[in-house]
Amino acid sequence: MRRPNHSSLRVRITCAAAVLAALIGIGVSALVVVTVRAMDVTSGREQITEATDRMLNHIRGRNFPHPLARSGDEEIQVLNPAGQVVTSTPKLSGRPAMAGFRPPAHRMREKRTLCPPAGLRGCMTVAAYKVVQQEGTWLVYIAIPAAPWYANPILAVFLVLVTLLITATMGAVTYRAVGRTLAPVDAIRAELSEITANHLDRRVPVPENQEEFKALADTANSTLDRLQAAYEQLRRFTSDASHEVRSPLTAIRAQVEGALMYPDETDWPATGQAVLAGVERLQALMGELLDLARLDAGESIPCAPADLAQIVEAEVDRRPHRVRIVKHLQKGVIVTCDRMRMSRLLMNLFDNAERHAISEISLVVREEASTAVLEVIDDGPGIAGDLREIVFRRFTRLDTARNRDAGGSGLGLAIARKIAEVHGGTLTIEDSENGGRFVLHLPRYRPAA
Repeated sequence: MRRPNHSSLRVRITCAAAVLAALIGIGVSALVVVTVRAMDVTSGREQITEATDRMLNHIRGRNFPHPLARSGDEEIQVLNPAGQVVTSTPKLSGRPAMAGFRPPAHRMREKRTLCPPAGLRGCMTVAAYKVVQQEGTWLVYIAIPAAPWYANPILAVFLVLVTLLITATMGAVTYRAVGRTLAPVDAIRAELSEITANHLDRRVPVPENQEEFKALADTANSTLDRLQAAYEQLRRFTSDASHEVRSPLTAIRAQVEGALMYPDETDWPATGQAVLAGVERLQALMGELLDLARLDAGESIPCAPADLAQIVEAEVDRRPHRVRIVKHLQKGVIVTCDRMRMSRLLMNLFDNAERHAISEISLVVREEASTAVLEVIDDGPGIAGDLREIVFRRFTRLDTARNRDAGGSGLGLAIARKIAEVHGGTLTIEDSENGGRFVLHLPRYRPAA
């Protein structure tokens, strides 16, 4: 079973949701605590005010109940001008003054928190009030329990438990929801991990209702389709290449073995010429395979503006011909290309045409809007419409008069089309009144304004 990755998207989203829930819970709890504490403080202030009013009435009437009655949880002491405790609530009965501070001369009251006041327990808020009479200043001490910062212990525990519960619930729900959402990704990953070179026909599952993951699965399957097609092409290419290489090697081996078996009867110069021809054919095949490998690998090519008519004329004029060449070359048709590879493309088309032409080859260079066009036309047997794409496949041999009857490797047209594609163009076979008509389209060079 796959162990969870703590840095996975699922864990990170869950942690983020839990942290957010915790922050919200803490914020709400803090708001509740502040509100409750403010209410407690207000209630305490009102309680002190009410107790003060009662004590003021007792002092004015010199009516002091023993002990003083409590309206809540307050503790009260009344001190006469001599500083003696006159009366108090039952808990402070017979005890000295709970506090030693007095309001300053310019104020009538003073409030402090004592932990604890004399004769009491715990921290309490003690308010001292001055009551001025003819015989002197009386002093009233009123103590109420100090409101802690968390307002109420039971409330604090409740809020902590609620916050923890909300955080845990949010984390669990998010973890499950994200797991459900990412289930298609796990399914895609699991399927991809099992696809090998022997099982390229397998495809990842496509979810129905999740558009993003559906697009991901479709892209993965499209990639697998291209990978399978490329692998099949590579397999066929490897098989055909090995066969092509084996044929000249077998011929060379048979010639050498025959010469060694009958050395006295062998025409060694002729045998050497035959072996050399086989080696040259093998060398040419290796060169073409290397060119295809470089083109397939997307090797960068140096491009520069060049006149397409000049390239054609230079390539045709440098070699002898067995048939008549008719040229219709429009000057000034500029393309951006690698001159060497463009010459190779033209040479492959010209060699193919010359092998099958009866008496004439026509070369045409012209422009069409923003496109440069090169046509190579021969007066040979031509190519049927259903075979016009097949001839561009590697190592293709047609069972017609246009098969490899003059030493062709079956790679020339494949290399030519690949060179055209590298230059952003196309190479096709189009209709002709007589023979084959290969048409190359390339984007014309447009200088910057």
